[in-house]
Amino acid sequence: MNNIFSDGGQIGIVSNFSDLVQTNFKGEMNALCWHRNLDGDFNEIAAKLSLKENITEVFPEDLIALQLSEKGSIAREIILNDLQLLTDFGASPSLNLLKCYERDDEFDFISTDVYSFHVDRSPIATDTFLCTYHGAASDIIANSQAAQKILIPEIRAKLKGLYDGPEEEFENFLKENYFDLHYQVHQDAEPINLGLGHLWRLAVDHPKQQVLPCIHRAPIENEGEYRLLLIC
Repeated sequence: MNNIFSDGGQIGIVSNFSDLVQTNFKGEMNALCWHRNLDGDFNEIAAKLSLKENITEVFPEDLIALQLSEKGSIAREIILNDLQLLTDFGASPSLNLLKCYERDDEFDFISTDVYSFHVDRSPIATDTFLCTYHGAASDIIANSQAAQKILIPEIRAKLKGLYDGPEEEFENFLKENYFDLHYQVHQDAEPINLGLGHLWRLAVDHPKQQVLPCIHRAPIENEGEYRLLLIC
């Protein structure tokens, strides 16, 4: 799996939050990375937080209440600062302690869960921000290395077999069930892992978007390890 520096045109690298949010996507570039080598012990934070469900939202007051070492305190300040930066920008960041996401195994030929390569869609102009502080990190892939699943003939035929409405409503059926958001990667595709500590901004499918939305997926979690993930 490639690291972020092996990419030619999909990823833009920036060195601060201002450039992360102000740089325009263009051409093939639909992912921006504020590349950081973070100090601090994020493992300590993940270990001291309590998992209440498979995905537990962690609030600033939960972080502040933790008794941490010096390295753990540094990690906490970084997370709190990231949350504040995104909130001041107008986003609604969420910090999650994550064991696993819900799986969609209803059909064996198409999945609509986040472990499948997919794009995000929004009715308004927005972007997806994410940062993995601890645990397995997400992957992205170039749009040229994947095909929309609903356009693959054998998958499309099976989806038509599920549908019993009028032909002119079939495309709406695909959208309503999120089938159109999911992609199948080519056999020789090379996913790019987003790594730990970097804050990413990914292009979303919305009416004003000037570039293709960024295809990404959640990782299979490492056994016995929770993920600590900021996302909005």
